[in-house]
Amino acid sequence: MTRRALCWPTERPEGGGEVLGYTRYTCSHQRRSARIGLLHSLVVLVKLFYTDVFVLPLPAGHRFPMEKYARLRARLYASGAFCDGDFETPAAATSEQLCRAHDAAYVARVSAGELSAAEIRRIGFPWSPEMVERSRRSAGATIAACREALRTGCSVNLAGGTHHAHAAHGEGFCVFNDTVVAARVLRAEGLLQRTAVIDLDVHQGNGTASICADDEAIFTFSMHGARNFPVRKARSDFDIELPDATGDAPYLQQLAVALERVFTLARPELVIYLAGADPYHDDRLGRLALSFDGLAARDEMVLAACRQRTVPVAISMAGGYARDIDDTVSIHCRTVLTARQIFPVKVAYATHEAPFSPRGRRVGEEGQRS
Repeated sequence: MTRRALCWPTERPEGGGEVLGYTRYTCSHQRRSARIGLLHSLVVLVKLFYTDVFVLPLPAGHRFPMEKYARLRARLYASGAFCDGDFETPAAATSEQLCRAHDAAYVARVSAGELSAAEIRRIGFPWSPEMVERSRRSAGATIAACREALRTGCSVNLAGGTHHAHAAHGEGFCVFNDTVVAARVLRAEGLLQRTAVIDLDVHQGNGTASICADDEAIFTFSMHGARNFPVRKARSDFDIELPDATGDAPYLQQLAVALERVFTLARPELVIYLAGADPYHDDRLGRLALSFDGLAARDEMVLAACRQRTVPVAISMAGGYARDIDDTVSIHCRTVLTARQIFPVKVAYATHEAPFSPRGRRVGEEGQRS
């Protein structure tokens, strides 16, 4: 019987085996493969979790670009790189899961609508049942993306990155800290021990840093604008503060050096990457003056570093407040398509057995789950 394995597309298993080859996976390729009975040979890596159907009602003129999420999903679907089955609505994070990162009293008061007027102002959203549901779903999407990344290599929350949420309060459009919730939920489930957070939103992930200050299992790295919100920064495990108008080349030079340090110090089993669109030069709240191409090079650098080290990565969108909302959508879309290119498919090896399920295995691993 021909040996079956899963591997990165450039690898072959020891001892040979027939590769069911591919060049670039697309939905049309999936349909062609299905017609000739080879659909099981191609396993899509980048599953997308979306929450845009849970709309947060905001007053007219509110500066948070809620519509970017639905536009992003529509843009990705129209790209032809993803099919219906690549998009999934996540379960809402439970109170028990949220309490992995947040005080139980805070979670209860958010859920019951018992936040004070000052707390609501600090978050920046009016309280509503829809706000609670969306916030739970966003955290649930990052939990789901992290689980899927461990299974396949890479997955995306098409929202999330709510890194200003602290243990006992929210702020800066962030209610629950999806990053810390997800990392701790997976650790509690015994799926991993060490997580690295690579936060490249233009704003420091102060909530993440604060919650994880005494958590040695989560390594926090934030590279952000020195003069951006928050005024009072928390202390991450590794912070880089950049001056206004940094631009592409200096930014990418610093990031390349920083990534080496992150992987050396953190030794992560999973990376959670906050791919903020707000370092963009025409972002209303950003100051770092990166171009479209500079942001794409940033994404490629981070994702390639994960792949080269065989470290799974879950991506969240984080911030983006461009004067033209279509610019923000374009940046987020390019992030996801870059992930799609770097993590295109797993390649299965031909056999006459029933289709192989990779659940519970690492890439290239044989036998039982370790």
